[in-house]
Amino acid sequence: MDIIAKISEELGIRRQQAEAAVKLIDEGNTIPFIARYRKEATGALNDEVLRNLYERLNYLRNLEERKETVLASIEEQGKLTEELRNQILAAETMVAVEDLYRPYKPKRRTRATIAKEKGLEPLAGIITLQMIKTPLDAEAAKYIDSEKGVNSAEEAIEGAKDIIAEAISDEADYRTRIRDLTFKKGRVTSTAKDPEAESVYEMYYEFDEPVAKLAGHRILALNRGENEKILTVKVEAPEEEILRYLEKQVITRDNKETTDVLKETVADAYERLIAPAIEREIRSSLTEMAEDGAIRVFGKNLEQLLMQPPIAGQVVLGWDPAFRTGCKLAVVDPTGKVLDTTVIYPTAPQNKVEEAKAVLKKLIAKYHITLISLGNGTASRESEQVIVDLLKEIPVKVQYIIVNEAGASVYSASKLATEEFPNFDVGQRSATSMARRLQDPLAELVKIDPKSIGVGQYQHDMNQKKLSEALEGVVEDCVNRVGVDLNTASASLLEYISGISKAIAKNIVTYREENGKFTSRAQLLKVPKLGPKAYEQCAGFLRINDGKNPLDATGVHPESYDAAKKLLEQTGHTLEDVKERRLGGIAKKITDYKKLAETLGVGALTLEDIVKELEKPARDPREDMPKPILRSDVLEMKDLTPGMILKGTVRNVIDFGAFVDIGVHQDGLVHISQMSDRYIKHPLEVVSVGDIVEVKVMSVDLKKQRIQLTMKLNG
Repeated sequence: MDIIAKISEELGIRRQQAEAAVKLIDEGNTIPFIARYRKEATGALNDEVLRNLYERLNYLRNLEERKETVLASIEEQGKLTEELRNQILAAETMVAVEDLYRPYKPKRRTRATIAKEKGLEPLAGIITLQMIKTPLDAEAAKYIDSEKGVNSAEEAIEGAKDIIAEAISDEADYRTRIRDLTFKKGRVTSTAKDPEAESVYEMYYEFDEPVAKLAGHRILALNRGENEKILTVKVEAPEEEILRYLEKQVITRDNKETTDVLKETVADAYERLIAPAIEREIRSSLTEMAEDGAIRVFGKNLEQLLMQPPIAGQVVLGWDPAFRTGCKLAVVDPTGKVLDTTVIYPTAPQNKVEEAKAVLKKLIAKYHITLISLGNGTASRESEQVIVDLLKEIPVKVQYIIVNEAGASVYSASKLATEEFPNFDVGQRSATSMARRLQDPLAELVKIDPKSIGVGQYQHDMNQKKLSEALEGVVEDCVNRVGVDLNTASASLLEYISGISKAIAKNIVTYREENGKFTSRAQLLKVPKLGPKAYEQCAGFLRINDGKNPLDATGVHPESYDAAKKLLEQTGHTLEDVKERRLGGIAKKITDYKKLAETLGVGALTLEDIVKELEKPARDPREDMPKPILRSDVLEMKDLTPGMILKGTVRNVIDFGAFVDIGVHQDGLVHISQMSDRYIKHPLEVVSVGDIVEVKVMSVDLKKQRIQLTMKLNG
């Protein structure tokens, strides 16, 4: 198989682009580096296309490897024909290769192998030929041999049927056709093991839907219900049609001695050998498709969450709410440094509201706090009420925001948090994390396992390796898109930078602690284990503000510094202008990018990137994202009435809708049907995590704590 041709066809890119990307990947370049600094080579393929390419490249290379193993195994058996070789080489999926290999695969002892040991293969051949003129019983009687365990003609025929059934089951073309029929015309059904039992799976107690139309989230819900022993899930195949097809293939002559026997054998082959395997395969491929879809949604949600704009320049009070153990507070300065921590008890059972307010007033006055970041966990509603009452009592303007606590407890108890704050308890660490999540969501959230961040669906039920790899890729892309400050970044943030491993990230921090701030990117080469290749990969994504060379504070790669300096000279500027950010109109001075790029010795795409960087050095792409809603008053669920229009923040997007935070502690659901007047396939076409949307309350169920919202405001 021409892997390059296959990839370029699948991804809709030119062959040269695929070739260049594969070559760069094989040379050990990372996806963010290729996407950002090798645009000329790949024709500006973005990181999403490159990651899909990388995934397909691995799959197709593993497929080719498997083909070689299979061909060698069949050849060893002396059964490899030219036709079979060509069929295997032409196969485009693992399933197709395994189907072709099945008849030659070393088998455990089956009913067919036992029948062969009894010497019944010739009888199976006679039945299969369908040309016998004498009674079959008489022919079968010739194979009676008590020593071999064949005691009657009936037993001989049964053994022969087992051999034929396995041969039918092993036929690749039959399997392909049956798999196709089951997929197109089959149905997935589920029933409850106990129809009277209450559970979250009640809508699946009498469920029946075509295989081809089954939505991903339903597949994952059915799987979970089955694993929890609540549901019985089956694939109902178009059995009659399949048996007719098999009979047509197997019964080629009308012979009264063999026709009925072969009909029985076909039914046995299908029910005993083919149907269970096809059901497993279809369930497995449905699950894989559903998982891939859920992982894509999870990735998109995670990206939006990580790319939320930082709230800069504010002293933030992080508030980790709780009842019995008290609410943990942490005051954090604009750089993320912890200034103070304490505990207050305004919630049950202590209810020391006035004492808590007195502490808060002192903290706000002492540190000039302007923003309170409140976690949305247990006792959050009660804490919010205290905050709102307090804000009415103080003369200075302080706002609050409710942040999603997902993953904070995981981080607080982690080895990383212990290293970061050895003298803090988990509550103090959690409160600090609450505050920092606002100040720089990306820098804080990278410390948490992406699976624990709370923006997915059924994440614990899917292939964990695949999920982790996909999410790590999202985090890596986000971190490199934003870039990091080499002198302030933590090791947990640095390890996501292109070319930097966990060990190198720690070495960078150690070097910084021992030698003081980095003053140039070139110093990175003095860091242990950080060689020229790692430097090439990481340098462009690491920023040094106030360093020796103003270009170190931009996204211009050191390999393009000469070109950047020549460009400055040609347009009448200096490096000082970069430092002072006086290059706002440089793009207007360039009339012919292609010609200038040749003069400077770089590609036109690289030149465009250099110009963008010089105009807005180290511009943060997160600035374009919607800013979080800051609140100063409280709203409760009982305050909601149908028809009320509110602003809210999208917290999570799933296959059938989106959850929106409207400030009442219980996120409301906007069902996919309530998102737009036009038909949409997936909620992501309309909303993303972090979006600020206007919604109207449709219904409120206080008992079940459910809020139904709509984005169709005129309906």
